[in-house]
Amino acid sequence: MKRIALFLVTNLAIMVVLSIVFNLLGIDNLLAENNVDLDLQALLVFSAVIGMTGSFISLAISKWSAKRMTGAQVIAQPQNKTQKWLLETVQRQAAQAGIKTPEVAIYQSPDVNAFATGMSRNNALVAVSSGLIENMKMDEAEAVLAHEVSHVANGDMVTLALIQGIVNTFVIFASRVVGHIVDRVILKNSSGHGIGFFVSSMIAQVVFGILASTIVMYFSRVREFKADAGAAELVGSDKMVAALQRLQRLHQPSSLPEQMAAFGINGGFAEGFKKLFLSHPPLEERIAALRSKG
Repeated sequence: MKRIALFLVTNLAIMVVLSIVFNLLGIDNLLAENNVDLDLQALLVFSAVIGMTGSFISLAISKWSAKRMTGAQVIAQPQNKTQKWLLETVQRQAAQAGIKTPEVAIYQSPDVNAFATGMSRNNALVAVSSGLIENMKMDEAEAVLAHEVSHVANGDMVTLALIQGIVNTFVIFASRVVGHIVDRVILKNSSGHGIGFFVSSMIAQVVFGILASTIVMYFSRVREFKADAGAAELVGSDKMVAALQRLQRLHQPSSLPEQMAAFGINGGFAEGFKKLFLSHPPLEERIAALRSKG
């Protein structure tokens, strides 16, 4: 779940920064048509520019961010049999999936996890934790790698970036409407936009952004099933089921940075309302889905 959490937090931060910059440049003030009414057409364009820009900047720096946050070390020249096997396995699976071989990296963490990220199918990174290497059998690790390669081959990062961009657009739009209402109705500012508009719209943007992340998480859960199915095609459903069962037995929450959690193989656990923020479906549902196709 690492990958998505990183993407979401980076995206939210970039949106806030862009919003502040646009406000300092006075662009927000152009949204007040005739200095009184909110220009909804201009607001929609403004929202789309910030929303899509924030999403795709996050996508563009996703590999760099992932390496920095996890300390992942890319395997340039294998130093041992394990590194050699990892590199060769990803190379083979990438060839099967019809994509350029992603960078392969290892990061130090006791949890059993892996993630894939990158700007495109042919510019990606697949990273595994030291805990996965130490706690999984070779067939299980192979299935996990196939799952991550399938994420890359399916273009999941680009798909989620598009979805996030659309969500961002409506978050920005709605937050500016809230800011306008606060400025006019509560603070009684009759022209232009004052500090009340800026503060209230920023707060609304963060709140709406967090709530809207449930939409992105829903699509993430859908893509997990597809990545599992892709892994089953690459290595066989039995290996993928065995890998998920291993995660069940370990039953440990991910220690990946929260910003990265959604891109990992192991998405963690949650109950009740928190389930809406899960990037991965429950392991038992993923196993059942594989067996139903098996």
